[in-house]
Amino acid sequence: MSIQRAAVLGAGSWGTAFAKILADAGTPHVTIWSRRPELAASIRDQHHNPDYLPTMWLPEAVTATSDAFEAIEGADLVVLAVPSQTLRHNLTAWRGAIGADATLVSLMKGIELDTLKRMSEVIVEVAGVEPERVVVVTGPNLAPEIAAEQIAGTVVACRDIRRAELVQRAISTRYLRPYTNDDVVGCELGGAVKNAIALAYGMASALGFGDNTKATLITRGLAETARLGAALGANPMTFAGLAGLGDLIATCSSPLSRNRTFGERLGRGETLEQAQLATRQTAEGVKSCLSIRDLAHSVGVEMPITEQVEQVCHEGVDPLKAIAALMARETKPERPGVPSTGQ
Repeated sequence: MSIQRAAVLGAGSWGTAFAKILADAGTPHVTIWSRRPELAASIRDQHHNPDYLPTMWLPEAVTATSDAFEAIEGADLVVLAVPSQTLRHNLTAWRGAIGADATLVSLMKGIELDTLKRMSEVIVEVAGVEPERVVVVTGPNLAPEIAAEQIAGTVVACRDIRRAELVQRAISTRYLRPYTNDDVVGCELGGAVKNAIALAYGMASALGFGDNTKATLITRGLAETARLGAALGANPMTFAGLAGLGDLIATCSSPLSRNRTFGERLGRGETLEQAQLATRQTAEGVKSCLSIRDLAHSVGVEMPITEQVEQVCHEGVDPLKAIAALMARETKPERPGVPSTGQ
């Protein structure tokens, strides 16, 4: 079985790059949905997305439309690539067009505000599908690098490993190597929490802190993620792989990372509003740090870095004071592999 028609709902950087991947891997019909007709026209007529990936040219198999129902019609793969906090609203409008056995793929990395649901849980609830039909693609997926066909790995996670393997085949190219995983919980948590940690990394970088500080943020951030994952039933080994450590390193260290770049602006003293105006793209960690904090509290897990990021983003705390608060916390033994709520 192979994918014949794919709909990619979202014409941002990663959605556009993912459409290219599908076409390069052999999917004969790939349609991108853009909410803006002029961007859809550029992709359709010029095979070019000037707003998000201006140096990339799309294969002939890729087209575009501003009509989501037109994109979804007949698609056996429906890829959701919208900002995480808009998923529920958008999918509510689209769900009636999704085929009875279509595979739904989530490219989103976040936790929904208010409900504290992971993106796959929102898809299952809103679309009314079985969890086995939802696939999560995650890992170190910096869209401009993949669009430039730089070699990368990614993770395809699904409770139904056969469906994961179907998507794996559909996105295997000479420049992208996908690995399957059945730990959807761990893969989604890794993708969501790393955005908050990358904001902290960006702040530290802008404040002039060196590699010791940055290495500490990455490793302690990974510990936070693993503690939350353990409390929610994830496989601890997931966080040692591409969906955990790999994604965290790429998002923290790369200047292509929206969350790291946003954090740098906050570290230089810009307000949340000023940083948002300057970047013009969604830094998922800004909103997700709120829901991740609340999710952690709901299961009794402390996440000090995430909590301080939330304080900076939403309560106006100075980044230097946030770092001082982290350093003033009680020191407890580090015991790798043993979840603790107080490290």
